[in-house]
Formats: sequence, C-alpha cells, structure tokens
Amino acid sequence: MNRYENKAWRESMRIRVDYNNMMADFVGEKGIRKAQLEASESAALTALAALEERRDQMKWRDLPYSQGAVVRDIKAAAAHVRENFDAFVVLGIGGSALGPIAVQQALSHLRYNELNKEKRNGPKLYVEDNIDPERMASLFDVIDLERTAFNVITKSGSTSETMAQLLLVVNLLKKRLGDKWTEHVIATTDEKKGNLIKIAQANNLRTFYVPDGVGGRFSELCPVGLLAAAVCGADIDELLAGAAYADEICKDTNVWANPAAVAALLEKLAMDAGNNISVMMPYADSLRYVADWYAQLWAESLGKATDRSGARVNCGQTPVKALGVTDQHSQVQLYTEGPFDKVVTFLRVGEFRQNVVIPRAFDELPDVAFLSGHSFNELIQSEQRATEYAVLKSGHLNKTITVPEVNAFTVGQLLYIFEVQTALAGELLNIDAFDQPGVEEGKNATYALLGKPGYEQKKAELDLVPRKNTRYTV
Repeated sequence: MNRYENKAWRESMRIRVDYNNMMADFVGEKGIRKAQLEASESAALTALAALEERRDQMKWRDLPYSQGAVVRDIKAAAAHVRENFDAFVVLGIGGSALGPIAVQQALSHLRYNELNKEKRNGPKLYVEDNIDPERMASLFDVIDLERTAFNVITKSGSTSETMAQLLLVVNLLKKRLGDKWTEHVIATTDEKKGNLIKIAQANNLRTFYVPDGVGGRFSELCPVGLLAAAVCGADIDELLAGAAYADEICKDTNVWANPAAVAALLEKLAMDAGNNISVMMPYADSLRYVADWYAQLWAESLGKATDRSGARVNCGQTPVKALGVTDQHSQVQLYTEGPFDKVVTFLRVGEFRQNVVIPRAFDELPDVAFLSGHSFNELIQSEQRATEYAVLKSGHLNKTITVPEVNAFTVGQLLYIFEVQTALAGELLNIDAFDQPGVEEGKNATYALLGKPGYEQKKAELDLVPRKNTRYTV
C-alpha cells in the first residue's frame, strides 16, 4: 500500500493555515475584526458554490483524478529519457517553466545538477524560461546535444519565446544528428490547434497534451509539469494524491475548516483595507520557487482592469517573493516599519529532511558559543518565529502556512490549495481569474514589431506612439 492511501498518514501531512496575526485581536487596529470576518462568511459560501457550479469548465480541478492513462505514458517517457539521456531541457515560459522549477526544487536534492550521475540517478534538468541570447548560447556549453532530450511546452503553439527556442534547438540538432533530431524532442501542447501540434504531427514527435480548460498557470499537475518531475525521479502518483486530498478539503462548505476559502477571504478583506501587496516568504530553500510560481498565479489571475460587469476596477494584489532567512537581511525592515500596505505569508516546514547539528567551538565567546548544541533546524525555525513576532509587534498583517514536511504529497496539496484560493479570490472580487488580456496585449505588440502576418493593424498602432523626447533621457 502506498503511504498516501493510509488515512492517518494523510491527516498527519495536512497543511495548516494559522491566521491569528491577521486578526485585530492580535495585530491591533490594522487587523481584521472577528465580526467583520464572520460577516463575510456568506460571500465565501457563494464563491464556493460558484466554483462547484462551474467545475466542469475548470479542468485543472479534475487533474488529480482524470489522468490514469496519461500518467502511465508519462512514466514510460520518463523512463526512456532517464535511460538514454544525460540532460533534460524544458523549453517554456510562464506556467510552463515556473511549475516545473518549483517542483524540482522542492522534491529533488537541492544541488541536483551538481551531483555525480550515480548519486543523481537521473539526467540533469535545465528549464530555459527566458530568451536572453547570452543565456541561450551558454546552455550549449554545458550540454551534449547527442545526449540531451528537449521538452518544448506551449499550449497555444504560438508562444514566440518558446518557438524561437525550438527553432534554435531543431537547427542545431539537425546539423548534428540529421533526421534523428526527432528522437530528442518531446512536445507538450494543445491536442487539436496551434503550430506546435502541426510540427509534432508532421515530424512524428512524442507528444503530450495540455487539457482544455487548463491554463498555463494552472497546468503544473498535468503533463506540463509531471513529465519533468517524473524524469527527475519524483513520485507523480503521490503528487496527484496530495492534490486530490486538497480538493476534498477545499470543497468543505464549513468555511472555517477550508484553508483555501479562509485564505481567499482574508486576502480580499486585506485588499479592501488597502493591503495591495502579497509577500510570500518560504522558510525553506526547497520551497523558495513556490513563491515564484505563486507570483504568476496570483498576479495574472487577479490583476484585472474590469470586473465581470465591465466596470473599471483595476484590482489585484502585487505579489512579492522573499526567502527566509535570507531576506530578513534585505526586506524585513520594510515589512516591520514600512507602510501598512501588505500581507506577509510565511511558509514554514514542520520537519526538515535533514538534521544538522551546530558543533561546539569558540566557547570563550558567549555571543557565538550559545549556538553550540543547537541545530540549523532549530535556528531556521526560531528565526521564522522571531520574524513573525517582529511583523506582528509592528502591527502588520501576516499569516503562517505550515507544511508538515516537504514531499510529493504535501507539494501537490500546497499547489492545489493555492490554485483554489486564487479562483475563490476571483469570485470574491467578481473578476475573471482565468484570462490575461494584459499579457495578450504585450504578445500582440511583439508579433507586430517582428512582422508577423495578420498584425499589420497593431503595427500601425505602434507607429503612432509619440517619439520619445530626449529631454527626458539622461
């Protein structure tokens, strides 16, 4: 029996949200009053009901249950990659990159690529999520093309950055390997439309599909993220089991037992009070890129000019990523003494996977010797509690999410809770959390500047932009 099939183990791995420090009882006048929170319960229940009514339109909610055959195919592809290649390169941007990076950092050795092959027990992973020409060129200095597999990911099949990467890679592979280049490329895209599926079919590439109703920032638990995770040895069955467990928790109509509903409601009330910045601060290197993934999820979903009625609202909460304890020395001064315009969410780990004791030395120096006999585990957890206290004492809103330990089950659970929280926040704000018109504007302008057919009108619009005044350049 898999451990996630054991009810007691699942319950022991339940993620908890402590929001005491959001409340006026603890944080003072800037906090949320108990009566205010309770008065918002009906809004949370309405939001939960709306999500359930439209569940069939949100296919990302079915990913924990609907991928049996797909998971088998992913495992087979991952086994082939692990056996035949020394490097696995993801070509993608946005959700196609941030999710795989977050899960890799969480579930693999923290210096995975630096391990020797025997200890790593899998190919090196590179996620190329930018098109800086120096970075792209540098990739080919550290990989052997003949021993590298590439996973190109774009649901639309028209993402300029990703398709440019593909053009470069295919050109280099063809020069080195001729017709065998196709053995080195796996496509992940829409099953029926877009340019990448046409390329995949014409060249008989191994292909995985992004399901309809699964947008990029909600796609980590489908082939977009599962393939890279499996290639690097993660238990993707357990990852999906954690998401399924979270789905049950997040359907609870007892709002106060539902972590996604409580968190969404608290953030909405905080926004109403002018807290328009959301700081995500993990106290674990394994979870540091969850903050990056969350930043896209929260920003793209909630940053909207209009609500569903068409009224101008310009809503949203700016996500900021921080890392404990590193950013205690760079950002926490602002969080304790700066404006009352943010909510800090601490991500805390209950039990780390390693225990490192601080040895005795320099006993003649009391300011150093007091550390001896403690552990790095105690130190980082004490620093999290201390920072939480400092933020609380200064009257700034904060909450703490505790992950019992970092494993595939809890990571799947955490990502899914954040996804439902985001969808519920969209309901509470009365906006469409699943589109991104602002992103599309930038994409269309790029197409026009590069002369893509069909974007002549946009190019004409760009040509009308006033020329920059040199007076304002120094």
